[in-house]
Amino acid sequence: MAGVFLFLPLLARLGFDALVRAAGYPGSRMVPATAALLGLLALKLLDKERRSHIGDFDFDEALGLFAGLNVLPKKSYATDYSYRTTREQQRGLLSGWVRGLAPLLFPEVEALCLDLHAIPYRGDPAALENHYLPRRGKAGPAVLTFFAHEPKSRVLCYANADLARADGPGEPLRFLDFWHGVTGRDPQWLYFDSKLVPYAELARLHQRGLWFVTIRRRGAALLRRLHRRPAGDWQRAVIDVPKRRHRHIRYVEERVRLRGYPGEIRQVAVAGLGRDEPTLFLCNNTAVSARDIVLRYTGRNGIEDSLGISVNFFHLDCLASEVRLNVDLDVALTVAAHGCYRWLASRLRGFDRAKAKELYRRFVETAGVIEVQDERVVVAFDKRSHNPVLRPAALDHACPPIPWLGNRPVTFVYP
Repeated sequence: MAGVFLFLPLLARLGFDALVRAAGYPGSRMVPATAALLGLLALKLLDKERRSHIGDFDFDEALGLFAGLNVLPKKSYATDYSYRTTREQQRGLLSGWVRGLAPLLFPEVEALCLDLHAIPYRGDPAALENHYLPRRGKAGPAVLTFFAHEPKSRVLCYANADLARADGPGEPLRFLDFWHGVTGRDPQWLYFDSKLVPYAELARLHQRGLWFVTIRRRGAALLRRLHRRPAGDWQRAVIDVPKRRHRHIRYVEERVRLRGYPGEIRQVAVAGLGRDEPTLFLCNNTAVSARDIVLRYTGRNGIEDSLGISVNFFHLDCLASEVRLNVDLDVALTVAAHGCYRWLASRLRGFDRAKAKELYRRFVETAGVIEVQDERVVVAFDKRSHNPVLRPAALDHACPPIPWLGNRPVTFVYP
């Protein structure tokens, strides 16, 4: 698994060890905190479902070197470690991670997408709240998680699994406080669905000076009133997005009042998006066109795609713990692993839109020989058909000294 060393230049550039120390993660004399986090992160990067699968690499000295050890920790240590962490430590790690990754992948953030995801609990009956699980088509015991996503770079930039149902409505504002503390300013736009923010919270977002686009739930009375509108009230527009199936839409916009929202808000009813009934968009910006509102909200599909990748490749749903803080560390590492793969995709010519599973199969799942020299660590990859893509990317160019490798930089060699 020499391919996992492709991520070391990024981790060294971001000062991963310093982020772990600043967050205050616990460690031991045998397994320092940085090594513990890197060992768990390696499982995410290598498509492993559970922490107990760390035993698959008991004799892989290279993966131990990746984490700054001789071999990776035992599965008992890996599975127990998360019970020693706190939410503040995850928040501190994410803060430093986003601050370091932003200049590389999303230096100027205009908009962010927000969403909730329920991670199902598969153990014995537990004192967890029931949440709707789309893959089961019904509600069940689950851990509610909150994610934020930057649509242009398609990077997950925040996660929180230490949530109860009552915490959900206020989480967007708590995330904005986190984002403002990291970047020094709020994003200009927010995109989210109808279940995330109640109407009263929309007013608080508006008072904070943020533009937002969300969806209004369609009631029977609303649909009847729309169907009675004369055909001349509906305007036409073309959504010229490449590969989009439904491009020709009809829309009608009006000002409406919502319970708990002071004053009027702009509503755009859009037909022709592939659904039987019109979709009702709510937006507090009156300057942008109705077509632009639809285009902006389509960017929210990126967070659903990223969450799908997190479920299918990073195995976000493969948890069996009823302790939310245990899950919270896992989702924080999912954000870090997702950022690692988005960085790798951005550096490989022709693969900037490739998903993590494809990048893993073509580049990361590669064997090789690692040699620790006096002044550097040399990674010699085996022959692979996609090595010519890695060579010009020069991922190891100007790699800083890596503290957990004895302050040696890493050098890549291709046959």
